[in-house]
Amino acid sequence: MRTFFKNESGATAIEYGLIAALIAVAIIGAVTALGSNTSSTFDKVAQQMA
Repeated sequence: MRTFFKNESGATAIEYGLIAALIAVAIIGAVTALGSNTSSTFDKVAQQMA
């Protein structure tokens, strides 16, 4: 039972998973913001060309 509580490899894996999830959320947020700006720019260009 003591070895079970001293084993920290599972905690490390969970920490890495949380860090990866945080990075993924940041990337998704950045891509969403950049995507809407890019879309509006292309819409303006398309209106000018029409």
